[in-house]
Amino acid sequence: MTVHIGAKPGDIAQTVLMPGDPYRAKWAAETFLDDAKLVNEVRGMLGFTGTWRGNRVTIQGSGMGMPSLSIYANELITSYDAQTLIRIGSCGGMQSHVSLRDIIIAMTASTITSPSSAIMKEVNFAPCADFGLLRDAVAAAETRGSKTHVGGIYSSDVFYAERPDLDEQLVRHGILGVEMEAAELYTLAARHGRRALAVLTVSDHLGTGEALPSEDRERSFGDMVEIALAAAFPGA
Repeated sequence: MTVHIGAKPGDIAQTVLMPGDPYRAKWAAETFLDDAKLVNEVRGMLGFTGTWRGNRVTIQGSGMGMPSLSIYANELITSYDAQTLIRIGSCGGMQSHVSLRDIIIAMTASTITSPSSAIMKEVNFAPCADFGLLRDAVAAAETRGSKTHVGGIYSSDVFYAERPDLDEQLVRHGILGVEMEAAELYTLAARHGRRALAVLTVSDHLGTGEALPSEDRERSFGDMVEIALAAAFPGA
């Protein structure tokens, strides 16, 4: 057990999917895993372990924002020996060719600041996805016929941002979408020699103001979860 994860040794699989919302973790575990067992409920941040096509998987909520994700990813890596960590979550589309319900597979994750920024001091570290996971996620998306975009995203440290000038420059430089966790996940994975990826569903769009109703979000997130699982276990 750790401060924030009450799982016992052996309860956490080496492959962990990390949605921000603990209830999305519950939905994904009940929908996609066999024999899913609740292994963590400390502070209401639910985590479940089960199997997908015979492979052990944990789905653990990470909370909102990089500071929260940093806590859970650190403990999963250092105390439970997680080797592969895949963020599954929603994001806001930024490019005109990106639409609601599209999948974004994040090659890189830019940010202004993260919990790891102080370690790097003057260096603008460029956190990126594990290439093997990225390659296999793209292949899985193509097999499913999902409308998918691969490229850079922006991990914001605020939800209610008031920087239209920044948004303009991010769009100008090809950033596909904005979310709040991936840059820290990629940095932690690099630090500890683990594999990380973010597979995201576009739930709203900064340019058009469109957004999925809350009741439609779960139904639209199935592709994202299946792509993440197929990337973690290619050929399963």
